[in-house]
Amino acid sequence: MVNKIKGQLFSGRFDELIARQKSNCDFEIGEILIAEDSDKKFFLQVYDLQYGSQISQQNLELISGMILEENSSTEFIDSNIRNYKIALLKPLITISKESNSSLSKSLPSPFTYLREITADDMTFISKPENSLFIGNLRSGSKELDVPIYLDAKNVLTHHVLITGTTGKGKSVLMKNILWELTGRIGLLVLDPHDEYYGRNNIGLKDSSSGKVVYYTSKNVPVGARSLKINITILRPSHFDCLGFSDAQEQAMNAYYREYGNKWIESIIIDKPLNYVKFNDATVNVLKRRLMYLLDLEFYDSRLFCNGIFDMSAGESTIEHICNDLENSKTVIIDTSNFSGQIELLIGSLIATEIFNKYKNYKMKGINDKPIVNIVLEEAPRVLGKDVLDKGGNVFSSIAREGRKFNVGLIAITQLPSLIPREILANINTKIILGTEMLLERQAIIESASQDISSDSRTIAALDKGECIISSNFSKFAIPIKVPFFDERVSKSLKKDDFKINFPGLN
Repeated sequence: MVNKIKGQLFSGRFDELIARQKSNCDFEIGEILIAEDSDKKFFLQVYDLQYGSQISQQNLELISGMILEENSSTEFIDSNIRNYKIALLKPLITISKESNSSLSKSLPSPFTYLREITADDMTFISKPENSLFIGNLRSGSKELDVPIYLDAKNVLTHHVLITGTTGKGKSVLMKNILWELTGRIGLLVLDPHDEYYGRNNIGLKDSSSGKVVYYTSKNVPVGARSLKINITILRPSHFDCLGFSDAQEQAMNAYYREYGNKWIESIIIDKPLNYVKFNDATVNVLKRRLMYLLDLEFYDSRLFCNGIFDMSAGESTIEHICNDLENSKTVIIDTSNFSGQIELLIGSLIATEIFNKYKNYKMKGINDKPIVNIVLEEAPRVLGKDVLDKGGNVFSSIAREGRKFNVGLIAITQLPSLIPREILANINTKIILGTEMLLERQAIIESASQDISSDSRTIAALDKGECIISSNFSKFAIPIKVPFFDERVSKSLKKDDFKINFPGLN
């Protein structure tokens, strides 16, 4: 097969190569082109397009006006020679004749031809031992049959940020990632839209791993678990991300020191503190907030529990969840029926327990525990500047030091600008979907692992299911086409059925 020539380099500098497009071809934003020169392959990517002409701007305007206003059909120029399109390109990597890849540090010769990339050009990419499949390589809007894998252990322990505007495919991408990882690592998924398990459609319930655990508080399906948590398990530190005032936090700690695991009950039934006094207004507000948050009622000298937090049931729920995570299970918690604060409280409770367990394992020299990752939807709720200005929480602690203990975050947001630069710097893999808002594009560009400063237009132009991966564990920012989850899993399930029905055929 003859590779298609699409253009020719003729000018520019290292970070802004300029190429003329061949008249019967089209360049696209984000397209990868190959320049072969001196036994090297230069991978170049289009980041901007413009018109070029040998005719002055004034004459171009005159010609345009005559055609537009006078409906003139006179051909003034040879359009293929004098008018053309120009692409601005940046270097990605260089492949030597020995098929060694490295970051580009030189330029191809002037007037080098540019051809479209093919699957044969990507043979230098190897599949890591602990691979995480994200999607196929994309060049502009064209998908190549080149699967892209990342090193799962490094990527997941060093945290992942998924960012993009609503409707650009964050949920589909996340479903694919969860499908890939289920049964291989521990995954805690706080699901505010009840979309990952797949009650009534394809979802993680269809995984053949047998390692999906689903908790819900409503219409519990067969094989799932009812979510109940005993309030005696709760500690004041679990409320760190919920915006309690300093005085309220001090009151909670004082009650916990005096009454132990019955501190919440003691606040609600107005037990006194013997060693420290707080303003009555502070205690009363704290009491009302806890009763509302935990869905508790107190009358006739009795405490009643109406929601998932209970006085008698749910003592072992958190322990079971942590054990499941340690056994490489995917634990999905349906939080669609809860307020945002209850969701965060549940997440904080589980994250604290598993993080403390893994810290203890590290201190004891136990290093064979599987990776645990926590999936956070709307991450700025716990990692945002406004939240962290009031004090840290378990999620910010994991972001800063979780990699040392094999605990990672997969943070999802459409507003990365709300997350402090320090936290973004600690998230070493960014998966960037289409983002039209300039402020958000700028935030993600400034914190990316590679220099993608020229990719602002490219990010804005990403269609649904198209993304760019910028990671410390890839040599360049990789454009990806994410597979459609339902189709992918449907095909996988049909293959499994075929193998079951016809075991003699491979």
